[in-house]
Amino acid sequence: MSAAAKKLSAATLLVRQAAAGAVLTLVLAGCSSRPPAPDWALNAESASQRASTAYLEGRQRVQALEWDKARAEVAATGRTDLAARLELMRCAAQVASLEWDDCPGYQALALDAAPAEAAYARYLQGRPRPEDIALLPELQRPVAQALLGAPASALAAVGAIKEPLPRLVAAGAALRAGAAQPQLLELGAETASAQGWRRAVMAWLLLQARAHDQAGEVDKAQAVRRRLALLEKTASGGGASAGTSTGASAGK
Repeated sequence: MSAAAKKLSAATLLVRQAAAGAVLTLVLAGCSSRPPAPDWALNAESASQRASTAYLEGRQRVQALEWDKARAEVAATGRTDLAARLELMRCAAQVASLEWDDCPGYQALALDAAPAEAAYARYLQGRPRPEDIALLPELQRPVAQALLGAPASALAAVGAIKEPLPRLVAAGAALRAGAAQPQLLELGAETASAQGWRRAVMAWLLLQARAHDQAGEVDKAQAVRRRLALLEKTASGGGASAGTSTGASAGK
């Protein structure tokens, strides 16, 4: 297998384990005695994985096309609960990239969402409830538990997550809850950077640069802006503008 193929395979696995797994995968993993998953489920899962990766990388046209494909597959079932689940996958990628809104796609379907999805939605907004903890993905539970106390204490729980995307989602949720520590910004930026997720990298670096400015750390702020300049110079498609607007929304 070529190096490029291995990289793609690894990225696909991360998205499957993290993004899809974080909100309960669309396809129920069955044992050999169960019938195979229907085509719509396989198609929706595949498209949503590609969409999540494209979003994190800042490939605007690709992510929009793939999300539309995934939505169309799920819509064919008439299952609004599954449609809500799919929208939460998109919300998770947005939180990881510091694109904070009320996740309108999910909100339009929230009345039909399962309790686990409702709990995850609150977590992504940085507002978990005590009764949500057991319903959340296992990797996110320690972070949510920490957020119920002092948001600043969530840093250690976020850093303990080994998988990149769940860690970045957790970092975004913690930041949204008020844990705006320099170490959290560093963790978010370096997690995204290690995966080459351009959109997410730019968002976290923008916030990091602002934090250095506010702290009067001129040299550190300039170093971060040199990294941003490299990203902007090499950006293709909508990546640079997407990352810039993302950072602005989180910084409000």
